Amino acid sequence: MSITAMRRRTALVAATLVLAGAAAATPTAYASPSAVTTHAAGGTAPACIERNVYNHQEGGTDAYLRNLCGKTMRVKVIVDSWWDSGCHTMKNHTGWLYRTPGGRYSKTVVC
Repeated sequence: MSITAMRRRTALVAATLVLAGAAAATPTAYASPSAVTTHAAGGTAPACIERNVYNHQEGGTDAYLRNLCGKTMRVKVIVDSWWDSGCHTMKNHTGWLYRTPGGRYSKTVVC
């Protein structure tokens, strides 16, 4: 393969990665008002949902939740500048890890 062909291929791959990154970041900027209302309506999860959260310096978050409520709970992790988790059912005394490559942990709500 010639140097020119290799440069073109490298430029194409770089452009594709940039566009893919832009596409991944776009949805939060256009979140519908109904989506915001949906998770605000549930309210913050009770203290019996134990939260261990690590926000990475370069972006992204690891949120490990543990249900100590004595009953099955449905929770959702809200992340600023990234997609929120879906509504997740947690049986009593179980844990769940929600990890994102971008954004910052905001809160955990019931759903």
